[in-house]
Order: sequence, then C-alpha cells, then structure tokens
Amino acid sequence: MPNGWRVTFLEEDLKTPLPRQMIFQDSIKVIEMALRGGAGKVLADRQAIEHGISLGRGSAWLNLTTEQYVKLKTGARNVRS
Repeated sequence: MPNGWRVTFLEEDLKTPLPRQMIFQDSIKVIEMALRGGAGKVLADRQAIEHGISLGRGSAWLNLTTEQYVKLKTGARNVRS
C-alpha cells in the first residue's frame, strides 16, 4: 500500500468512530497492534487478520484495557509508525 495502512477504531455500536486514527507503513505493525489489543489469540483469527491485510481491508475485534481505550478515546491526533 503506497500510503500505508490506515487504522480506525469504532465504539461497541460499530457506528461511532473514536477520534484516534493510526497509519502504519508496515503490515507487520498492524498485526502487532491487533495482538496487543487481544485480537488473533487463536490461529483462525490471526489468519483472518492476515487475509484482510492481503485484501487491503478488514476488521478485528479488540479487547482493550481501560487505559488503551482512554488513549483511543482522547487522542485525536494521527499516529504514524
């Protein structure tokens, strides 16, 4: 992807976007972030994430800590990695 991987986050209602967005230059960073967020704990989930990346789109359910959620909720700036 020439501009990197744009990652957005939604509230539990799957409609309301959180203010924080991230852009990653490397798809491995996307996988690492998903794993830190609790996604991909079983092989099928990890494969689904990798498949989504290969297609150029996808989603993953994250199980965030309160601290992680607060950072996404209050951090309106874009982050590049």
